Amino acid sequence: MKDYCVELHEVHKRFAGPPVLDGISLSFEVGCTTALVGESGSGKTTLLQLANAVVRPDAGEVRVFGHPVPESDLIVHRRRIGYSVQGAGLFPHLRNYDNVTLLARLEGWPKERIDARFDTLMEQMGLPADTAQRYPHELSGGQQQRVGLCRALMLEPELLLLDEPFSAVDPITRLGIYEHFAQVQQEQRISTLLVTHDMREAVRLAEHVVILRAGRVLQAAPTQEVIDAPVDDYVAMLVKEQL
Repeated sequence: MKDYCVELHEVHKRFAGPPVLDGISLSFEVGCTTALVGESGSGKTTLLQLANAVVRPDAGEVRVFGHPVPESDLIVHRRRIGYSVQGAGLFPHLRNYDNVTLLARLEGWPKERIDARFDTLMEQMGLPADTAQRYPHELSGGQQQRVGLCRALMLEPELLLLDEPFSAVDPITRLGIYEHFAQVQQEQRISTLLVTHDMREAVRLAEHVVILRAGRVLQAAPTQEVIDAPVDDYVAMLVKEQL
């Protein structure tokens, strides 16, 4: 029997206008990277926000590691989840060390543990030691994005939510980040949901792909199956245009 990190059962969500999520049911396997692919407005980011309790479904149920998303104690819930977004989202007035370690300090980790985890993440992401005492604006876009990933990984999360974290950097830099991210995933096997509009990125990083359009699931399958057997013309177009 498979274990799931996130499950959605007949989930509906509407903000204004058409539904953002229109009665979708999905299950994401523990220890896998799943890419959520689709155009803007397809419901990708909302799905992540439901898992992290940033928004609530209008109907249906969202479960994380087998338990319903709680109505209270959200800090405890979110500490199990790492979140990284496009543009890194670093605090500009904090040095990179302080950006990465902020939540660990709030959690009361001893300094020795914080420093050991920070050093490990810097090494895994290929960042030089002097990154720690510099400010975000002193780094390249690719370095900022890697620092943002370090921050998302700092608390050793069970679930990692990535909302187009690589789209703001140039293609060559992106390839380098892919390599570092893939190494971390190979070593730690963190359950990961990756939002992207780039099918090439999905194929490079994810074992499973979910194709969303207008709040509905068109296909959810292992990555190679989506490539080899797209379920309709829209999915076939995504595969053909981006691969």
